[in-house]
Amino acid sequence: MKWDGISEFVYVAEYESFTRAAKELGVSIAQVSRQVSALEKKLNIKLLYRTTRKISLTEEGRVFYKHCRGLLDGLDAAEQAISSLQSTPQGKIKLTAPVTYGEQQLLPLINDFIVRYPDIEVTAFLSNQKVDLVEGGYDLAIRIGKLSDSTLMAKKLSHRTNFVCASPSYLDRYGAPQTLAELSNHNCLLGSLDYWHFKEGERERNIRVSGSVRYNSGYSLVDAALKGLGVVQLPDYYVQKYLESGELVSVLDDFREPEEGIWAVYPQNRHLSTKIQMLLQYLQQHLS
Repeated sequence: MKWDGISEFVYVAEYESFTRAAKELGVSIAQVSRQVSALEKKLNIKLLYRTTRKISLTEEGRVFYKHCRGLLDGLDAAEQAISSLQSTPQGKIKLTAPVTYGEQQLLPLINDFIVRYPDIEVTAFLSNQKVDLVEGGYDLAIRIGKLSDSTLMAKKLSHRTNFVCASPSYLDRYGAPQTLAELSNHNCLLGSLDYWHFKEGERERNIRVSGSVRYNSGYSLVDAALKGLGVVQLPDYYVQKYLESGELVSVLDDFREPEEGIWAVYPQNRHLSTKIQMLLQYLQQHLS
């Protein structure tokens, strides 16, 4: 009886919604409401502020939530310890990742993972916008570069390098830039930003550039560079094969910024299930 209402309270606290909590638990909204109300009555403490627009924790509710979350994590860990004895992972995984990286690098590996473990079901939402993991019900997100959200846990999977490059025909015609200042003399093929990232000595620098095209498509920027239209800065997974074939030539290598981390992030209060741990291990092994 001491467990009655704990799960319902924790889910309402995390989603700030009785409706979302009910959906995640697979029960009715009325049942969630009854259980939370009964819990408050049993404790003789108001745990939640309820309005027509918002649900929030009282001060007592915040203290109680921290302890309850730990209890549920412990129970989850115990269940996972048993399930890990099974020969194969199973169940649903929901994740989000940047569009191009997801298409080129991530999802092919996840397909391989599903071939190996056919009882796994994966839903992936590719977007270059950061999504709210809790609100969207995601198990994890793949993010690239510096992590600004300190409320998330992170596991490094791999890294990427940005290259500035151009075709041999363009460089024959206009010469290769030797300094960052010389970029102003070149047609720079732009993506979504007006500046490129570099490192000069110990300083990180953002250099404003300009050019005749702006595409929000890395593939189109690569095509423009291959056709001699200008200089481009793109991650390695766009240009590596063209650098190796000689169809593109890397320039300004002395100013190349350090490698950027590729991370799997997940909510701080989310205990990783066996299937998620195995997926992350698989991705870390194959991406690196």
